[in-house]
Amino acid sequence: MQKLHEHIRGGILQLVDLFYPLFRRLMPHQTFRYAACGGFNTVLDIGLFFVSYNYLFLKEPQHIGWITISPHIASFLSAFLVTFPIGFYLSRYVVFQETSVAKKVQLFRYFIVVLGCLILNYIFLKLFVEVFGWYATPSKLATTVFVVAFSYYMQKYFTFKAVEAGAD
Repeated sequence: MQKLHEHIRGGILQLVDLFYPLFRRLMPHQTFRYAACGGFNTVLDIGLFFVSYNYLFLKEPQHIGWITISPHIASFLSAFLVTFPIGFYLSRYVVFQETSVAKKVQLFRYFIVVLGCLILNYIFLKLFVEVFGWYATPSKLATTVFVVAFSYYMQKYFTFKAVEAGAD
């Protein structure tokens, strides 16, 4: 299993780093890796949202027992089930490799940050779709702008915070 992990991680790093020279003057290496991995996971999230909303849930409310979930909320939750583990893997093993925080602590912190992202997604989707009357997919795109900024800051300075040299 460790060999498979190293093979996958190495392949992802090679692919991502292949394009870094094009962006070297614009951003630090770690920021580029975050943008590439986060960009992939964001495109996957939006794609899964679109497919779930239009083809899985057929733009209809979902009734689960006594709870009814709007199709745009059900779609973002279903996409989350796929993108949460992928995002953690990419963040831990590709972007923020130089951390001294234990994996269990990182996973818990990552979950807390992602919970914040879920809440922001929920609030912005409700606002854009139900208050402003926007279509669901453009609402998801607009929401993503806010959530990505929040996520990057929190992942860098909270979840995968690197310990400074000489710090206790």
